[in-house]
Amino acid sequence: MDAQGLPKKRRVIVDYFDRIVKRPARSSGPSAVADKTMGPSAILRTTPVPGLTVLEDFITAPEEQEILDFLDEPSKCTWRTDLGRRTMHFGGTYCLLTPKGTISQSLKLKVLEAPTMPDEILGLSQRFIDLGVFPDNQRPQYCIVNEYTGNLGISAHTENFQFGEPVVGLSLLSSCPIRFHELTEPFDGSVRSGKARKAERTGRRVDVEMPGRSLLIMRGDSRWKWQHEIVRNAKGRGIGWKRVSLTFRYKDEHEHSHLTT
Repeated sequence: MDAQGLPKKRRVIVDYFDRIVKRPARSSGPSAVADKTMGPSAILRTTPVPGLTVLEDFITAPEEQEILDFLDEPSKCTWRTDLGRRTMHFGGTYCLLTPKGTISQSLKLKVLEAPTMPDEILGLSQRFIDLGVFPDNQRPQYCIVNEYTGNLGISAHTENFQFGEPVVGLSLLSSCPIRFHELTEPFDGSVRSGKARKAERTGRRVDVEMPGRSLLIMRGDSRWKWQHEIVRNAKGRGIGWKRVSLTFRYKDEHEHSHLTT
């Protein structure tokens, strides 16, 4: 009850975003906020990257295993292996790369239709809605799954600007640092096109640790004005190190472009 005797409104994650934006930056490092509406052990961490938060223990260990079992069930899921790492798509289309050495330029890319979001993944989408990560009218329609083992990583990039915000990543299994690079301005350039490496950086770099079962939420500058990467380096990973990530994105089908300044 509040001071007027009225029931208190249940807080969701976006309530914390509003408060965090107004809070002065701290030089001592990230802060943490816990709330029983997100589960007894869930912790929402702010980071030095503007607009970037990490929700630790977003799912339980049994839930994590259920997702991994589903992804590795051949009758339900198919991993693409044309990249250095195993990848999987749900929603929309994607380009399949042909093996190196292909002579014809016209055969280099093959566009395939990805399966729609399965029930096993839709449950996560509903949790996003319940916690206010995504508004109810912006349920994510796209999910890309990446598996990292050994010294595998991914080059610095921003998520394609045809998608909105937030962009959300669920990290499973081993803990992994994600490196963020601040840009001088928003830049929409993909790794595959080679444009991502042309983005002009300010020189500011931040490493954000992602424990297993945690959720990375990119809004504002962290979504549009910071590139992120996983450094290709086996140092510190140890034997059997493995990380699986699920990145969720929403696309406004009626919006043709995003204004970049």
